[in-house]
Amino acid sequence: MRASLVGVILALMLIVAFMAGRQTSTPPAAPPAGTLPVSAEAASAEARTIAVFRAARDSVVAITTSTRIVDPFTRRAGETPLGSGSGFVWDEAGHVVTNDHVIREASRATVQLADGRSLPARVVGRDPGHDLAVLRIEGRDLPAPLPRPEAGEGALQVGQSVLAIGNPFGLDWTLTTGIVSALDRELPGEAGRMIRGLIQTDAAINPGNSGGPLLDARGRLVGVNTAIYSPSGASAGIGFAVPVAVAARVVPQLIETGRYAPPSLGLGFDARINAAVNRQGLTGALVLEVAPGSQAEAAGIVPARLARGVLLPGDVIRALDGEAVEGLDDLLARIDRRRAGEEVTLSLERDGRRREVTLTLRSG
Repeated sequence: MRASLVGVILALMLIVAFMAGRQTSTPPAAPPAGTLPVSAEAASAEARTIAVFRAARDSVVAITTSTRIVDPFTRRAGETPLGSGSGFVWDEAGHVVTNDHVIREASRATVQLADGRSLPARVVGRDPGHDLAVLRIEGRDLPAPLPRPEAGEGALQVGQSVLAIGNPFGLDWTLTTGIVSALDRELPGEAGRMIRGLIQTDAAINPGNSGGPLLDARGRLVGVNTAIYSPSGASAGIGFAVPVAVAARVVPQLIETGRYAPPSLGLGFDARINAAVNRQGLTGALVLEVAPGSQAEAAGIVPARLARGVLLPGDVIRALDGEAVEGLDDLLARIDRRRAGEEVTLSLERDGRRREVTLTLRSG
């Protein structure tokens, strides 16, 4: 009898302890009303995006342009608004990089900073071939330049996250995000010459974003937003940017001399004649001029020439460093990626015979 009573007491004690444990345990915290649970990884990615925007915002500028007009009747001159775009601070000296088409035909440009200041800007240099231009502003406490990847760091990859900051449709300091959709794209540029090596992105880029920065997930400049592909004129998920490596080559020359001169072979070409030759089925770049006293002349390169209305054959550049040259645009784009002082090997053809010569690229 006593043993059974002890058993009952022990059972009751176990039940009481179990119930007490359930009452004192802390239930998991529920998310606030009206919100969805977010993973730590997603929250971290969101925090990084916010941090990149806050760090880069002040270095991005809005650009408005105007042009001078003269009334044909009163002969009075005045300024009329021309357009708007974006840009970003390149260095501590107040140089601002934007697209050439943003300032094309403008007689005056004004740069608005994120702190509300509007400063007059002077055009320092233009390069229509890469759709890049440099302005300069002066003032106290100018924003810091955007950071750029160090030389030799990993190349941009398709699928990599990118962020675009600009002023689309006049809505200043707008952030859009996306990925690198493709690399080495090309678009028609000024005078029919192709702009090659562009970055394609699905980060929304609209009119007014032109000239703004394309950043990687660490907030480093990887491109200059330049154009969209859209029948409606609004973003359709296909935008293009000039790679930072191209800007790093072009911008210092624009600052120093006001123009960009790519490396030169010491040879002369004609785009229209070359295009006509290519349409006849001849691939390559037809040489039409050899600089006197140049290494090209010393190497025996002979230009084609007109005599009594007949085009006499000369050397045709068929390959550069072993890679076939399809046409003049192809040749010039590949030379443009090089630097003065580098050596290149040209495969030439004349009268059905091929030979190779090595030339050192000179300053344009």
